Amino acid sequence: MDFSLILVLVTALTGVLWLLDSAIFAPRRRQALQDAQAQAQETLPDAQRKALLRQPGWADTSKSMFPVLLLVLLLRSFLYEPFQIPSGSMLPTLKIGDFILVNKYHYGLRLPVLNTRFVSNNDPQHGDVIVFRYPEDTSVNFIKRVVGVPGDLITYKDKVLYINGVPQQQELLAKLPPSRPEQLLLNETLDEVGHRIYRDLYRPVIDGEWRVPEGNYFVLGDNRDNSKDSRYWGFVPEELLVGKATAVWMHWDGLLSLPDFSDVRRIN
Repeated sequence: MDFSLILVLVTALTGVLWLLDSAIFAPRRRQALQDAQAQAQETLPDAQRKALLRQPGWADTSKSMFPVLLLVLLLRSFLYEPFQIPSGSMLPTLKIGDFILVNKYHYGLRLPVLNTRFVSNNDPQHGDVIVFRYPEDTSVNFIKRVVGVPGDLITYKDKVLYINGVPQQQELLAKLPPSRPEQLLLNETLDEVGHRIYRDLYRPVIDGEWRVPEGNYFVLGDNRDNSKDSRYWGFVPEELLVGKATAVWMHWDGLLSLPDFSDVRRIN
């Protein structure tokens, strides 16, 4: 179910119905009142006047809903949209059950549903956490960290990330659990900005090298050995960007009953 499409259609429908009532049916009701008063040759009682001017249910509902739906559509399409994290691919940065706000205008304004950019703004940078439509199934939303921008040569070797031949610094913070470690908590630095990642000690190494083409981005999950990302399915085209994750505004351990997206859930 494409909630954005449904929201656009319902907003358009209520707007059209409100317009039809205002342009056609409301003048007819006023004319009917004038005709009734002329026939009675006197001012009608308030109850009768109200009955003749009363909007039908569909018109009253449309008039009430359209401004609210339009405001929600504009906010979600061009400003901020809420999502929920249902998977652990971005641990330790984002936890399962985190509710995040995604800035929809940071990378430019896009038409709802079509996702076509009509106003340009910033481009994704190294270290940005982005929400995008999964290239292999655009009905699914993913969230990952940008590690490669157009023109970059990305190398992943022995669980170390190289950008244009330069290894990105990884500082050991902890071994988990301390008694019999299975996982490392590391601080990784991209363009002098640090973020935390997990590395499993016993998961197999996925080595590879990729040149990021123009208009595309290379992304990784912070939970490096438990993330389905660009190492498996390739690049994120610019036209599939949804926005930049900016804040965690709530956490709830119990997942809502929402569409089963693989990486990030839109909050309807």
